[in-house]
Amino acid sequence: MRYPAAEKLEIIRLVEQPHLPTRQTLDKQGVARRTFARWYARYIDGGPEALEDKPSAPSRVWNRLPDDVRKQILAQRAAIKKQTIEHRRSQHRKLAA
Repeated sequence: MRYPAAEKLEIIRLVEQPHLPTRQTLDKQGVARRTFARWYARYIDGGPEALEDKPSAPSRVWNRLPDDVRKQILAQRAAIKKQTIEHRRSQHRKLAA
């Protein structure tokens, strides 16, 4: 489950209060200690802004094919698929006869 930055900050503030042990507080909130440790490290390093989710996808893909090459490959695949289907149909006709 993804938590918004505001909830992460609220959980961090709950843990920082000395009312309950950290483990007990996190168990009540349903947050894994390892996840909390990652949040807390980001919070210490960058403040509340660091708790915002970052996109998991890279902004740029290093191995993406150019569009013209990709279209050519897709056309070749379609031609091979068509040939394969025709070959299988002819084999089926031979076996059925």
